[in-house]
Amino acid sequence: MTASLVLYGSSLSPFQRKVEAVLALKGLDYDCEEVSIMVLPDWYKPISPLGRIPSLRDRDIAEEGPAGTITDSSAICGYLEKKQPDPAVYPADAFDHGQALWLEEYADTGLAMAGGLGLFRPIIFNLFQRKEPDVETARKTWNEKLPPLWDYLEQYLDGRSFFIGENVTIADISVASQIAQTEMLAGLPDKSRWPSLVAHFEAMKAHDCFQRNNAVCDKIMAKFVPEKYDLS
Repeated sequence: MTASLVLYGSSLSPFQRKVEAVLALKGLDYDCEEVSIMVLPDWYKPISPLGRIPSLRDRDIAEEGPAGTITDSSAICGYLEKKQPDPAVYPADAFDHGQALWLEEYADTGLAMAGGLGLFRPIIFNLFQRKEPDVETARKTWNEKLPPLWDYLEQYLDGRSFFIGENVTIADISVASQIAQTEMLAGLPDKSRWPSLVAHFEAMKAHDCFQRNNAVCDKIMAKFVPEKYDLS
């Protein structure tokens, strides 16, 4: 049976991973349709004029064209929160809500720029194009750009299980989605330096909401990156 929601994008995208986790946490059924960020199909461009993935279509609103679609992971998650309020992924308290939005942005901008553009793409995009991976750029990112970002998150967690409150929020999902991007290629940050962050990621990766995306990504990575890179 066709689901009313369809997600256009790539399972390897940390932004799609975030949306998939929210969909799963809320118990919303969805289909996935592959869209390559490297070569966007013509039909997708009117849906995502900035050329971003993922985009979500709600078939209950429209089954084709730009109507019924939302682009940008944060916009999609905001829509899903209104569509299916329980369980909530955005805190009810005003200040906590603001902090959750900040951490979502921190992950989507800071971690994504460093880990995605500086590590994941130089390796995996090159492999997809049958080129030599740019390991030196990835190593520089791993050792110079990512540690200060991890430091902030380690201090923020301060030994807690969740970034905000006692339940999974968009903050936890967003951070874990981005760390997964580098973990797939290079493993985890040094647990002796970032114990809270590593424990948080390991718990989130094992959470039911990530399992569908994990399974797809694991299959792809087993083909292209059978062994993780040592970037130390």
